[in-house]
Amino acid sequence: MVGLLVRWAVNAVALYLTAVVVPGLRVADFGAAVVAGLVLGIVNAVLRPIALLLTLPLNILTLGLFTFVINATMLYIVAAVTHRVRIDSFLSALVGAVVLSVISFILSHVVAE
Repeated sequence: MVGLLVRWAVNAVALYLTAVVVPGLRVADFGAAVVAGLVLGIVNAVLRPIALLLTLPLNILTLGLFTFVINATMLYIVAAVTHRVRIDSFLSALVGAVVLSVISFILSHVVAE
């Protein structure tokens, strides 16, 4: 249970820091980032595997690069559900998804140690 809460906090902080770094991605406040982190965790657990499975041939054809598009789409879904996260363009979502992945990876390793 503690691990789940830590992962949720890491997602929230990573999303908030991503909004600071990426110009086209806006999060209203840290409370919105906490809610969006929860929604992001649920979306990544439920919808992302289905989307990856359905786009597997395209993902193989692009040598895995289409995964970035899937991640950007998941970020768009989070923005649509929470209404306190705004994404201006698909390019902002794509860059935001990459930056979110990097920041989340770094924070996960910092917290794990």
